[in-house]
Amino acid sequence: MEATVAERGQITLPKAVRDALGLTKGTLLKVELDGSRIILRKSVDDAISKARGKFALDGFESGEDAARAMREEE
Repeated sequence: MEATVAERGQITLPKAVRDALGLTKGTLLKVELDGSRIILRKSVDDAISKARGKFALDGFESGEDAARAMREEE
């Protein structure tokens, strides 16, 4: 696979790569250099922030309270 660097330094990642990694508009990527190689990694912070708010706490004030209640049930 190849990508061409545009005039303003931008590249377009091939669709197969975007789909395989679940990259969507606004996904944060970490950019690292390894000699002459460029390494792109999905930002862990980005994945966590997208997951935040997707799970209801069902009456608990915080995730910590929900976890504590679950531990007590065991």
